[in-house]
Amino acid sequence: MYRAILPNGQLECEAYQRDEHGVELYSGDDELLAFVPYENLEALLTDAATQPAGPAVM
Repeated sequence: MYRAILPNGQLECEAYQRDEHGVELYSGDDELLAFVPYENLEALLTDAATQPAGPAVM
Protein backbone atom coordinates (compact mmCIF):
# COMPACT_ATOMS: atom_id res chain seq x y z
CA MET A 1 0.00 0.00 0.00
CA TYR A 2 1.14 3.56 -0.68
CA ARG A 3 0.35 6.87 0.97
CA ALA A 4 0.19 10.11 -0.96
CA ILE A 5 0.90 12.99 1.39
CA LEU A 6 -0.92 16.14 0.31
CA PRO A 7 -1.04 19.63 1.87
CA ASN A 8 -4.53 18.87 3.27
CA GLY A 9 -4.09 15.22 4.30
CA GLN A 10 -3.25 11.71 3.10
CA LEU A 11 -4.70 9.32 0.56
CA GLU A 12 -4.07 5.56 0.61
CA CYS A 13 -3.76 3.64 -2.65
CA GLU A 14 -2.65 0.21 -3.86
CA ALA A 15 -0.92 1.39 -7.03
CA TYR A 16 0.11 4.54 -8.82
CA GLN A 17 1.10 5.65 -12.29
CA ARG A 18 3.31 8.65 -13.00
CA ASP A 19 2.69 10.82 -16.01
CA GLU A 20 4.03 14.09 -17.34
CA HIS A 21 1.95 16.31 -15.03
CA GLY A 22 1.34 14.25 -11.89
CA VAL A 23 0.45 10.92 -10.32
CA GLU A 24 -2.68 8.82 -10.83
CA LEU A 25 -3.61 6.89 -7.67
CA TYR A 26 -5.49 3.56 -7.92
CA SER A 27 -7.42 1.28 -5.57
CA GLY A 28 -6.84 -2.45 -5.29
CA ASP A 29 -9.58 -2.90 -7.92
CA ASP A 30 -7.66 -0.67 -10.35
CA GLU A 31 -10.21 2.14 -9.93
CA LEU A 32 -8.83 5.65 -10.29
CA LEU A 33 -8.97 7.31 -6.87
CA ALA A 34 -7.38 10.63 -7.73
CA PHE A 35 -5.04 12.51 -9.99
CA VAL A 36 -2.52 14.59 -8.02
CA PRO A 37 -0.44 17.21 -9.84
CA TYR A 38 3.23 17.07 -8.84
CA GLU A 39 3.06 20.57 -7.33
CA ASN A 40 0.40 19.32 -4.84
CA LEU A 41 2.22 16.10 -3.91
CA GLU A 42 4.46 16.35 -0.87
CA ALA A 43 5.44 12.65 -0.75
CA LEU A 44 4.48 9.22 -2.03
CA LEU A 45 5.52 6.55 0.49
CA THR A 46 5.10 2.83 1.01
CA ASP A 47 3.44 1.73 4.23
CA ALA A 48 6.82 0.40 5.39
CA ALA A 49 8.16 3.96 5.37
CA THR A 50 5.41 5.12 7.76
CA GLN A 51 5.69 2.25 10.29
CA PRO A 52 7.57 2.78 13.55
CA ALA A 53 11.03 1.21 13.62
CA GLY A 54 11.55 -1.86 15.74
CA PRO A 55 14.15 -2.07 18.53
CA ALA A 56 17.74 -1.48 17.49
CA VAL A 57 19.81 -4.65 17.05
CA MET A 58 23.46 -4.52 18.08
